[in-house]
Amino acid sequence: MSKAVVIYLSTSGNTKVMADAIAEGLMSRNVSVTTMNFHEARIEEIKAADAIAIGSSTFHYKMLPPMEKFIESLERANVTGKLGVAFGSYGWSGEAPINIAEKMRKLGMEVIDPVLRIQYQPTEKDLEECKRLGKDLASKIKKTAETHKEGGPKAKGTPLEDVKMGEGGH
Repeated sequence: MSKAVVIYLSTSGNTKVMADAIAEGLMSRNVSVTTMNFHEARIEEIKAADAIAIGSSTFHYKMLPPMEKFIESLERANVTGKLGVAFGSYGWSGEAPINIAEKMRKLGMEVIDPVLRIQYQPTEKDLEECKRLGKDLASKIKKTAETHKEGGPKAKGTPLEDVKMGEGGH
């Protein structure tokens, strides 16, 4: 079964609510998911995951400093090639998810765009967006797993070079 971890740092509870909704979306697509505050995160769980969702509140135009240090520590977990998403809540500026995505990319992760930013307390519509992000991540995890299992896009039969316009479902 595919695995994901959702890690967050939430100052007012809004980013935690987002994390829970993202996890719900993942679970609805049969992905095993663990949701945790970044203090609880264990390197073994991160290494075992196919995907990592990271969220933080925005504070003074950036992510919270403890989350920044946590993301930098992920280098030890060898997250290169893992799928990722970035999310977070904010009051005024909302840069934290953008900063998280940039750091994840620098670690070699494939980050799904766009990042999810929600101002203030998430509404029902916002929570549906969070669930959608979880479902999108689950689909990407499964698609990536199929590609790896099949040996890449050429393993299905006809080599890609031999497909002519009008023949491959274009």
